[in-house]
Amino acid sequence: MKHKFKKILILGSGGLKIGQAGEFDYSGSQAIKAFKEEGIETILINPNIATIQTDKGLADKVYFLSVKPEFVKKVIKKEKPNAIALSFGGQTALNCGIKLYDQGILNKYEVKVLGTPISTIKKTEDRDLFVKELNKIKVKTPKSVAVKNKKEAYKALKKIGYPIIVRAAYTLGGQGSGFVKNDQELEDTLNKAFSYSKQVLIEESLKGWKEVEYEVVRDAYDNCVTVCNMENFDPLGIHTGESIVVAPSQTLDNREYHFLRSLAIKTIKHLKIVGECNIQYALDPKTLDYRVIEVNARLSRSSALASKATGYPLAYIAAKLALNQKLYEIKNAITKVTTACFEPALDYLVLKFPRWDLNKFRKVSEQIGSEMKSVGEVMAIGRNFQEIMQKAIRMLQTGSYGFTDWSFEFSDIKKELKEPTPRRIFAIAAALESGMSVKEIAELSQIDPWFLFKLKEITDHRIKIKKLKNFIKLKCVPKPKNYPKSRIKTKNKKNKIYKIAKILDKKAVESIISKAKKLGFSDAQIGWQMDVNEKEIRSLRKKLKILPTVKQIDTLAAEFPAKTNYLYLTYNGKENDIEYISKGKKVIVLGSGPYCIGSSVEFDWCCVNTIKKFKKLKYQTVMVNYNPETVSTDYDECDRLYFEELSEERVLDIWDLEKANGVVVSVGGQIPNNLALPLYRQNVKIFGTNPENIDRAEDRHKFSSMLDSLGIKQPKWQELTNIQSALKFTKKVGFPVLVRPSYVLSGMAMAVAYNEKHLKNYLNLATQISSEHPVVISKFQLGSKEIEVDAVAKNGKIVIYAIGEHIENAGVHSGDATIAL
Repeated sequence: MKHKFKKILILGSGGLKIGQAGEFDYSGSQAIKAFKEEGIETILINPNIATIQTDKGLADKVYFLSVKPEFVKKVIKKEKPNAIALSFGGQTALNCGIKLYDQGILNKYEVKVLGTPISTIKKTEDRDLFVKELNKIKVKTPKSVAVKNKKEAYKALKKIGYPIIVRAAYTLGGQGSGFVKNDQELEDTLNKAFSYSKQVLIEESLKGWKEVEYEVVRDAYDNCVTVCNMENFDPLGIHTGESIVVAPSQTLDNREYHFLRSLAIKTIKHLKIVGECNIQYALDPKTLDYRVIEVNARLSRSSALASKATGYPLAYIAAKLALNQKLYEIKNAITKVTTACFEPALDYLVLKFPRWDLNKFRKVSEQIGSEMKSVGEVMAIGRNFQEIMQKAIRMLQTGSYGFTDWSFEFSDIKKELKEPTPRRIFAIAAALESGMSVKEIAELSQIDPWFLFKLKEITDHRIKIKKLKNFIKLKCVPKPKNYPKSRIKTKNKKNKIYKIAKILDKKAVESIISKAKKLGFSDAQIGWQMDVNEKEIRSLRKKLKILPTVKQIDTLAAEFPAKTNYLYLTYNGKENDIEYISKGKKVIVLGSGPYCIGSSVEFDWCCVNTIKKFKKLKYQTVMVNYNPETVSTDYDECDRLYFEELSEERVLDIWDLEKANGVVVSVGGQIPNNLALPLYRQNVKIFGTNPENIDRAEDRHKFSSMLDSLGIKQPKWQELTNIQSALKFTKKVGFPVLVRPSYVLSGMAMAVAYNEKHLKNYLNLATQISSEHPVVISKFQLGSKEIEVDAVAKNGKIVIYAIGEHIENAGVHSGDATIAL
């Protein structure tokens, strides 16, 4: 059926916040592409300047306005769109659309809601209506009562009894929700929940059950398929945005998988959803008992993950379905042969791991639970669970080389397993290494033993790696420059390290290293177990011909050949899925990794625009990134996408394969910036600023020394050697002083110390964060104005610039400051 729409208004998600990040830039961008293919004029409302969708040339018109009914109404009045799309801008867009509908604005201006009708959205968002609707088709939901005040809440409690979960309706990321065991907790949680919503749900607690999700698409003609099923590593009780998630599910048997799949289709058909949605289940691990927790009748963070996990572009498909197209009419973008009604089949595993930044906040609770606190996430692709778990831990860029590499002192491992924090995965490693049984860990954490046995394989193999010293001869040599201080656990003299001199038993070494690579150990991780430099392990591995293979994501498990180059590397393969023929100019662009405070969607914008420009310059473009929320990890954007780690080891692997003309490190933020010098030392050609000059800007000591040599004024400064030298410096210049670590993102561990106690605390943190690079302290100038210049330069000459003035005095980080331009 041909659509009748000439102009569509798309609501974006506005500013990034916890639970609503770059995934909606990806969703919205896909929707705009899909609508434009149909010859429709697109109008976008989104005030977020850092997104791809607000870029010139994507939507026909962009309004940088708040996504609120009063602003949207004015745009509708002016633009007179035929239809409005609400499902591509997260909870913000959905809530705004419902208000516009309720106020009669959509009806007044004859604006049709695309895709899922408002009546259905209300049934999924209003907890009371949702339960009543699912009762009609005998689909179980948690025993619950919707309440409008505290009096009703206590009345509902008498029906259900403790423990319960309190949920606020129409909210994002589990805001205002919490598990409650007693009256005091109930009082506190109700106060919070009612501050977010007028309607609150008092619900039976299913803590400890499995949490399983299905991504489902349905067209207006009742054709319906499940695209991806995902299983939470963590039991119910931890918000899915806070949980480690694996796809496809690993511990469900065939009966459970198909039982939940058929329930998903039955529910989505009954609700008459048009487009994409997500259904979440609680499943009792001991029986087939289940509850449907919720249905999101819109794109979500899970749907961005499912899109990247399967190569099935859910937002693009949802946009086409909203125009009344049939599932079997839409071509699969990867095979170019099959259609969107083919359910993806995966011959690989993916794992999503959340990224927290709780150490940036003082006095914040580290407990993770039903309310979301993570600011980003990573996705790892591989052929077994151990491989993707280790990959994902490294991808977080929080200083760990993998599952067995943890440096926490756990005063109470049992407490950590029972009451999870972001450190729980390392508590599991510590528990396994201390000899605690899988059974005991499973009872404490309520994590399925299958996952724990797989993790035990990693800790067991670490012991074998340590024994490698018996099969190779080690030679003591001077420690290389910049070798990570924190990683050396050796009784050697301070300035010495081992080097591999000779292989004594080639077969044994090959067997142990090969297995280690299949279990996801990095070269650095193997080297750390042996007190050997990472480069030595790389060299040894190549000598033994232990090399990764390149695999293609094809959505249909190789049943139909893939036409796109959406790639990942694994040691669990025998040959590459693609041919490497070197012809023409080629560039590798390094992405920004996970969203965290200080590195967000703006770097996705930089990466995508860089790729576009290189394409215009007739370069073949190669993208390396692993953040499922981004446009840069959309296989449509570049010639080759490696959904891979941004580590020295992995980038060198890709450099060896691609034989590119150069690598761009300047558009992905701090992570690629930190790789510039190590890659340069391995003879990788870096486009743009010479890495030695990047180092001069990042290294606080070198930078301040350079300013002194150029005669440029700066506050009095000194490199930190120890606490005594810092105290001596403060006696000379007086408090306050600024503690400045090198090579850090968003001013991490940078702080103004006003007294000796503060100084000692801040120095301790800064030296931990910047263990491999200098920490500088300088006099802090009170009452100063802060001004910044953003510029583009060529050979040291400025080509274009902008000057911004901070409203606040110096001392407020530019990311937290109000800036006038």
